[in-house]
Amino acid sequence: MQNTRLNRTPFTRRLRSIPLRGCALFLLLAIGAIAPAAEPARVRVLILTGESDLPSHDWRTTTPFLRSLLDSAGRFDVKVAEEVRGLDARSFAPYDVLVLNYNGPRWAETTEKAVEEFVRGGKGLVALHGVSYGSFWGMEQLKGRWTFPEGKPGGWSAFPDLLGSSWKPENVGHGARHAFSVKWIDRTHPISRDLPETFTVSDELYHRMDLKPSARVLASAYDDSKSGGTGKDEPILWTVDFGKGRVVHSPLGHDTSAMYADGFQTAFVRSCEWAATGTVTLPAKPHPAPAVKPVRALVVTGGHTYPVSFYTLFEAQQDLVWSHATSQAEAFTAKMKDQFDVVVLYDMYEQIGASEQANLREFVESGKGVVSIHHSIIDYTSWPWWCEEVIGGKYFTQASGSHEPSEYKEGVDFVVRPARGLGGHVVTRGIGPLIVHDETYRRMWHSDKITVLMETDEPLNDRPVVYIGPHPKARAIYIQLGHGDLTIRHPGYRKLVRNSILWSAGRMD
Repeated sequence: MQNTRLNRTPFTRRLRSIPLRGCALFLLLAIGAIAPAAEPARVRVLILTGESDLPSHDWRTTTPFLRSLLDSAGRFDVKVAEEVRGLDARSFAPYDVLVLNYNGPRWAETTEKAVEEFVRGGKGLVALHGVSYGSFWGMEQLKGRWTFPEGKPGGWSAFPDLLGSSWKPENVGHGARHAFSVKWIDRTHPISRDLPETFTVSDELYHRMDLKPSARVLASAYDDSKSGGTGKDEPILWTVDFGKGRVVHSPLGHDTSAMYADGFQTAFVRSCEWAATGTVTLPAKPHPAPAVKPVRALVVTGGHTYPVSFYTLFEAQQDLVWSHATSQAEAFTAKMKDQFDVVVLYDMYEQIGASEQANLREFVESGKGVVSIHHSIIDYTSWPWWCEEVIGGKYFTQASGSHEPSEYKEGVDFVVRPARGLGGHVVTRGIGPLIVHDETYRRMWHSDKITVLMETDEPLNDRPVVYIGPHPKARAIYIQLGHGDLTIRHPGYRKLVRNSILWSAGRMD
């Protein structure tokens, strides 16, 4: 037999000549080249706020709004300091960027110096509206107007250089608040790159600010003389290099109404990322699309009064979109199984039409979700399949055979706890015992096939309070609680409803 030899390519021969440690390094580099890139670390943000010299600068509403913008962007880890005067360099050290949403008295000298050194050392600062004038500039309020004592600026000596601007005493102010267009005039900067050319905002338009040579203006707005303006373009957003750090200042952001503009929101979150990192990865939209396709919920009401706060259970959730129907004919259509993942029932009708019954049954049999809340336990009691095979419970509005009428009592304080011995279900995960002021139900019928998730020892109520129905294909869950505003606004109850919707849609296991 002829001996054969391994046909070594030149690459193979070169690889063989690499020492063992070099070979290992080569393999690690190769693996790293094909491994998925790790998500960037969260930008650590500290919002400095609290105590305003003007009641119109309501930091108690604007600060949570700013925080929600950063949280929803998915790029930031945000904390808030409401008492800033005692903070120092050690307080700021864990963060990448500071956000000034402030219009109050000056801070201690150690705090102001710490902010300077924070930025000078290579970190970021984003300053909004309220710090465009006020105590940091050495101004004082006299008869409701900001003035400079003795007619000349003073205050925090480094602040003008930090923000890249200053004021002449006679120029402090703005015209009447109005809606105006903001134009991006520098489209090459990472903050403004790829953004629409203009956006509209309703705000105060500060004018006659004297920008320093260090300021790079990214956006401006025409200050209409009809609104008490200068009749000129005024700077609206600019950047400043301060030592090794980056500063963004915008005099926009008087209140949450002004901050609600998409253009403001986009500029703000991108400014925070750039000030912290020197780059911008966030998209041109203020709220990027959720990573997963949101759950499509159909919320059905009618046949019973309810508090309007009920709708707040479904608002401001990026992973949930919902539609509202107020009748069976509107809700239970032939297309519902293709349009929705979950039906949330908060109606109360004992009867159901034939075509609506057929469509709802098709929805359930296709494996979709059902979340039935409070008085909807009376739903479709004329339809045994619904009560016995889907929900697993029934409230008797009147005696039926040997079963006496069920009972209710409004305004009862009682405790509902996770069921004993269940081992913890994802729906009740993180939800401890709930102390509620709600309506009790007693003498109902419950299937022996339900899975009880939460229960009570209240004698005016049956033991099961939250349970999973017996249907083998659909994920159906009933939540007895939900009579009034006190329960609906309970954080634990809100989490229970949210978890139930996600679980019934197959998003929690």
